[in-house]
Amino acid sequence: MTQNLSPKAVLRAQARAAFLHQYYNAVPEQVSALDGDASFRRYFRITHEQSRIILLDVAPEVGNVQAFVELNALFSKGAVRVPQIMAADCALGFVLLEDLGTEHLADRLDAYQDALGYYETLIEMLPDIARLPESPHMKPYDAAFIDMELDIFSEWLLTHWLGYETNEIWLEQWCALKETLTSAMLEQTQVTMHRDFHSRNIMWHKQQWVVIDYQDAVQGPACYDAVSLLKDCYHTLPEDQFEHLQRYSFDVLNKAGLLASKCYTDYQQQFALTGLQRHLKAAGIFARLYLRDGKPGYLQNILPTLQYIYDAAKCVDTFQWLATCVQSEIIPLVKAKLEQCK
Repeated sequence: MTQNLSPKAVLRAQARAAFLHQYYNAVPEQVSALDGDASFRRYFRITHEQSRIILLDVAPEVGNVQAFVELNALFSKGAVRVPQIMAADCALGFVLLEDLGTEHLADRLDAYQDALGYYETLIEMLPDIARLPESPHMKPYDAAFIDMELDIFSEWLLTHWLGYETNEIWLEQWCALKETLTSAMLEQTQVTMHRDFHSRNIMWHKQQWVVIDYQDAVQGPACYDAVSLLKDCYHTLPEDQFEHLQRYSFDVLNKAGLLASKCYTDYQQQFALTGLQRHLKAAGIFARLYLRDGKPGYLQNILPTLQYIYDAAKCVDTFQWLATCVQSEIIPLVKAKLEQCK
């Protein structure tokens, strides 16, 4: 039914139907939209003659699937399992993918007991990702890009959502913090990183882990993917498990020759600073998804992410101002906003 769709949406639905008809040489029996992606990408589950497949739909005016297709080939050549691509039309923005089902790492963490074993297995995958060669489809992950990511926090969470007013001293401290975090990330060994290696982007399919949403892979700091996994915005590990797995990630990455320093204390410091940068960006993105994209489902993840920010900032003398600001001002403002959104 298309009577409630905009003319642009109707045209896109027609293009989608024509692409599927060309692939199947028939009209699929069922096309069901899937929810939950934090981007401009749309996914549909296609059912036809008792087989299922996933359609990725990115309208050319909002994005490009070329990097998705090219990086799929790159990951597939390595030892990292990614979804198989059945067909693609990059000009139209359609990709047909293997259907991996519905079970993510996040689902298994609640339903199964061997969480520590899962994480150890996934940490052992990180060198395989890190060793993938650089691709021209990877965006530069340089100082300017890291700085831009950090400003998502100040722009979208503080200014646009909370209406938080900063003064000159705050801005000076913010600029100094950004410089410190940027240096800490660029000083690490630069490797291929997935960039969103967390519990919602790792699926369990046919008794193995499959990595999805790899299209934003870049060359960046060696510990970044370990941070994404172990300081997950969607799942908080118990402290004893985190401490064990952080050490395990150091051992795995160090043995693979991917760390500039063989000192675990240095690694912990790099891990904390990398996490601080990632979580500042993520908190801002969750606010942006709500304000700009009309996706309120990610607001609930802001408070756990701010807790990560507070925990990291309070351990660095020069970041005490941020820890105090987050604890005494930003978190109460967020809680009040969340109450208004109920």
